[in-house]
Amino acid sequence: QVQLVESGGGSVQAGGSLRLSCVASGNTKPNNIRAWFRQVPGKEREGVAVVSTWTVDGSPVYADSVKGRFTISRDRARNTVYLQMNSLKPEDTAVYYCAAGAGSSSLSTWSYKSWGQGTQVTVSS
Repeated sequence: QVQLVESGGGSVQAGGSLRLSCVASGNTKPNNIRAWFRQVPGKEREGVAVVSTWTVDGSPVYADSVKGRFTISRDRARNTVYLQMNSLKPEDTAVYYCAAGAGSSSLSTWSYKSWGQGTQVTVSS
């Protein structure tokens, strides 16, 4: 019941930055968890970051591989979540997906039923 539209993907050199956006519509209120995942060919989809739209600080959680470099944020007035990606590395190259779910924050794909279309991020060395 949640529709997600992503934007912001592209190509950047190592060390550069990108910001991804995901706008949610539909039954967004009970689906209070917003997350970013990524996937490369031959590997499973990997949780990157997650935030709650209900808690005061959002209770953000990050994968170890992106801690200190990526930041997830929310704009509840615009029903939008962002992923600010700094100090990008070639290993960050992937298709990035946003997702929505209900309950507690999780980096597991099993916790989400609504997904965006995916946007390609390519980091060159």
